[in-house]
Amino acid sequence: MKNKIQLFQKQSVRTHWDEEQEKWFFSIVDVIAILTQQKDYQGARNYWKVLKHRLVKEGNETVTNCNRLKMIAKDGKKRMTDVADTQQLLRLIQSVPSHRAEPFKIWLAKVGAQRIDEIEDPELSFERAMETYLAKGYSREWINQRLKSIEVRKELTDEWQERGMKQGLEYAILTNELTQAWAGKNVKEYKKYKGLKKENLRDNMSNLELVLNMLAEASTAEISKEKIPKGLEENKDIARKVRTICIINGFFP
Repeated sequence: MKNKIQLFQKQSVRTHWDEEQEKWFFSIVDVIAILTQQKDYQGARNYWKVLKHRLVKEGNETVTNCNRLKMIAKDGKKRMTDVADTQQLLRLIQSVPSHRAEPFKIWLAKVGAQRIDEIEDPELSFERAMETYLAKGYSREWINQRLKSIEVRKELTDEWQERGMKQGLEYAILTNELTQAWAGKNVKEYKKYKGLKKENLRDNMSNLELVLNMLAEASTAEISKEKIPKGLEENKDIARKVRTICIINGFFP
């Protein structure tokens, strides 16, 4: 459901899933009401109004440039509501002086420190990934395949970068073409097929799917090094042809 209600410390927060952007949006007033323990909606609305004004004066654009969406109010009618995506919401929580916000602030500080450590020693990111996947119940065989797929993906994106492709939109376009080539579906279709929203597609692949995906990405990187494509269209052409090339070489059925 696009507008399902999610629980936040046993209280309701209105949410909206944007399929186009693949983002969750959260009602800011609902979150403010919980963090500041406001007695009613008007109290939370006034608190947000004051906080937003202060953030504007501080020059904070991350939180103050929030979207507005129609959400169902307590009277059952849809009304325009300030909403924040996950990044904006976490930034907002940092600005709320409340004991309820403190656990989030501690967690954010911890994540930030870990990220700095990983920049200094990239091997730590693999160790933490292993720990996280084990805690989620994945098998060691699957985890080894998944970590290998991260390495293969990095080699491919390095090659795309070498060919002048831009991280973000162009990487996404090429990934779509490549996924369509080996799986018969683009990324969005594949996620929908698996019933996923924000979840990582590769984290929900089987061992076989991971192997096929790695084969396609590794082959694309090798072909790119040989052909030295120029521009987005030539890189897309290689991604489209990778399945045919792999079939000819007996890699794909």
